[in-house]
Amino acid sequence: MLNKCMIIGNLGADPEMRYTANGAPVTTFSVATSRQYTRSSDGERIEETEWFNIVAWNRTAETCSQYLSKGQKVYIEGRLSTRSWEDQSTGQKKYRTELIADQVKFLSPPDSQSQQSFASENSGQVDETVNPPPEIDPDDLPF
Repeated sequence: MLNKCMIIGNLGADPEMRYTANGAPVTTFSVATSRQYTRSSDGERIEETEWFNIVAWNRTAETCSQYLSKGQKVYIEGRLSTRSWEDQSTGQKKYRTELIADQVKFLSPPDSQSQQSFASENSGQVDETVNPPPEIDPDDLPF
């Protein structure tokens, strides 16, 4: 089985970071992707936008929270996950599909610096013995 998603898009808002009850950092943000095509019936140029809810954990969460902001272009690689819960006020079951980020690449760094990439440390999808995630010191970042 394979569950892998890769997107390139722009952040719709600044990332929001919080901590779980056991102290693990988690950052959430939305990314918009677009596609353009020409409608064959009348030749009109159409642009469609799709929004993705992104969730980053641990060191990747901290880095995204610190360095990403609304409007920046990013590449996200990860897996899709749908969670559900019961709405307390209505009793209805709610669903949310999220892209759990294994890797985030900043494609629009400030001052045309080189792109930076961060891999999730505890994603569950990365075999750390074969492809260990990089240890990133924020002081080593070029921006």
